[in-house]
Amino acid sequence: MFDILKNFESKYSQLKKKGLRIEGLNMIDPKRKKHVIMISKPFVFDNRSLPKSYEGLEIKAKIEGSLPDEFKPNTDKKEYLWAPSRFEQYVDRCAVEIRKKFNNPLMTREEMLDALAFGNFEEHKKKCIVLVQEGKIPPFGVN
Repeated sequence: MFDILKNFESKYSQLKKKGLRIEGLNMIDPKRKKHVIMISKPFVFDNRSLPKSYEGLEIKAKIEGSLPDEFKPNTDKKEYLWAPSRFEQYVDRCAVEIRKKFNNPLMTREEMLDALAFGNFEEHKKKCIVLVQEGKIPPFGVN
């Protein structure tokens, strides 16, 4: 298992310049002995450059640093932090800065949304709609 982690570190080491930190292996389910590769990254990070899993181990990420205003929790009401509308509002407000951060002046709105929203914005949006219908997350506004 440590070989898998070493291979992962080797393959994605170039992303460390962009803020990726590989924290190591973590057991998330002791009964089934399920391990994951834990990483941390800044909020503005191109998630398309990382896989969801690597050689059978799921990748679990956490955000390091502060979140943009659109993602600050509203204490008055229950809201889903990762609601698609929040990503859309942030991209619409900060497109110029996001393009600069990714060093891509021609990046489209859809590309920015995909990069920030876990690699595939439309997939994330569909998943959120299902979670709302199942009552697992509160309803969110749609842009």
